[in-house]
Amino acid sequence: FFFLATAAEGNTDCSFKGGAPGFVRVKDSGTLIFPDYDGNRMYKSLGNILVNPNVGLLFMKFGAEEGQGALFLRVRVNGEATIHDDHPALGDYPGANRIVEVAVNHIYPNCPRYVPEMELVSPSRHIPEDGKAQPVPAWKEIPPIAELL
Repeated sequence: FFFLATAAEGNTDCSFKGGAPGFVRVKDSGTLIFPDYDGNRMYKSLGNILVNPNVGLLFMKFGAEEGQGALFLRVRVNGEATIHDDHPALGDYPGANRIVEVAVNHIYPNCPRYVPEMELVSPSRHIPEDGKAQPVPAWKEIPPIAELL
């Protein structure tokens, strides 16, 4: 998982982005790609990217590698994003609506000093899988919201 920071017209936004291990991929030496999955349909991240392509990604890994003690990995990536409705990698991501490409400008580590020790208990049951229906989030079944979707 990672956190995606975007900004447009004075409005800033930070969103959590998650998926199966490897859902963020290195396309080439200067480009990352990741899928856009169904969310809350507010389109804040993608809407901001359409106005201002500058993005910041913060990757964090918690947990321990066997025999290694606690492992904390925190990496920042800054770059310019483009949104692709018809990308060659789209078929590699079941359930993805589009692909976001990030032309990387800077990659650097970030001090983990204040990051708490945590571990993954289980992955989200909402991560799309090929041939498997995604469960509907409970909030999408609330009558006033369900009527809008």
